[in-house]
Amino acid sequence: MTSDLLRLVTAGSVDDGKSTLVGRLLYDTKSVLSDQIDAVLRSSEERGLDNPDLSLLVDGLRAEREQGITIDVAYRYFATSKRTFVLADTPGHVHYLRNTVTGASTADHAVLLTDARKGVLEQTRRHLAVMAMLGVPGITLAVNKLDLVDFSQETYESVRAEFVAHAESLGFRAEQITTVPMSALAGDNVVTRSDRTPWYDGPTLLEHLETVRPDERGCDVGLRVPVQYVLRDGSTDYRAYAGQIAAGEVRPGDEVVVLPAGTRSTVTVVGTPDGPVDEAGVGQPVALTLSDDLPISRGDLIAAADRVPELAAEVTATVCWLAEEPLRPGARVLLKHGTRTTKCRVPSLSTRFDEQHLVLEREPECLELNDIGQVRLEVADALPFDSYTDCVATGAFLLIDPDGGDTLAAGQVGDTLSAVTGDA
Repeated sequence: MTSDLLRLVTAGSVDDGKSTLVGRLLYDTKSVLSDQIDAVLRSSEERGLDNPDLSLLVDGLRAEREQGITIDVAYRYFATSKRTFVLADTPGHVHYLRNTVTGASTADHAVLLTDARKGVLEQTRRHLAVMAMLGVPGITLAVNKLDLVDFSQETYESVRAEFVAHAESLGFRAEQITTVPMSALAGDNVVTRSDRTPWYDGPTLLEHLETVRPDERGCDVGLRVPVQYVLRDGSTDYRAYAGQIAAGEVRPGDEVVVLPAGTRSTVTVVGTPDGPVDEAGVGQPVALTLSDDLPISRGDLIAAADRVPELAAEVTATVCWLAEEPLRPGARVLLKHGTRTTKCRVPSLSTRFDEQHLVLEREPECLELNDIGQVRLEVADALPFDSYTDCVATGAFLLIDPDGGDTLAAGQVGDTLSAVTGDA
């Protein structure tokens, strides 16, 4: 039996029809209001189109439509009788890879689009590399616009073979990869099965997504609760430590350690928005009351006493550089880990990943916009890092411009590029 909720991310090159596909899913699952549908139908008729332009359900901003690209991550919600979906709709333009990284970071499954006439492009390979690096559990390739090649099975099989070979070279297993031939514009094999692809006997895109079983991404490290707020009530001496559970479970009576101080205590009450509970797990917001009065503040980490992460002032990490100004050795930035932000220095760049040829360039001079590479980091305050492969939440971080506050890079602790490239 599958989970009730599936978190999706969509990605593709510009003009691959991603907005139309998302619009089709919303339209065919009746997840949009009737007045929105009427507006789309009127607009499409005024333009002389034979089919409704369902991309208008997605690209709601006039500026986006005029540019022909979607320029932000938009979260769409739709549901069927079998499950609920949260879809992170990311832009296709190469300069907005940062948005794809954001959307993929929490996704259970990715849907990548490609135009059947163009096949697997540079941006397709780049998106695949990002999905592999972030450990997205499954990939579906939507070979779109098949109506423009007369629903050619030969064209579909050629694109499929190239995509599968590249995905497997990045570490995806055959059972993690699905491909679907479709026309999002006409609706072929998106929600309903098409009679124009008699040679295809697989599921429609929606049928497949309804059966995807989300894998638990790395979180086998015991309890991890980054403290967001300290809740106090001076009249009653009430004090609790609020945050979202990043990993593990917590119950009254559990022994915990507070980092970076290393002090120990016992949980007495597990509070939630609905009141105290006997147990809470990953993703739940909690307010933990402890048996001891400890100097805990925002940025601290409450962890299981028998699974304590080591504090580290130096780490090896993989980053996706998201800024126009290149990253060079010696750069000084801010590092945000959980709810704590501290000063950070990048003493060296170890490798740069060439996602087109799946090779590592040793000791690059810099990392440019959208480059993925391995770096060394030195932080001013030792932090309780976990390896990203062990725990996504406490193995991930952001690098931030100390002057303007802009996000410079998304990163993960450990050399995840070795797994992607097979490099020792």
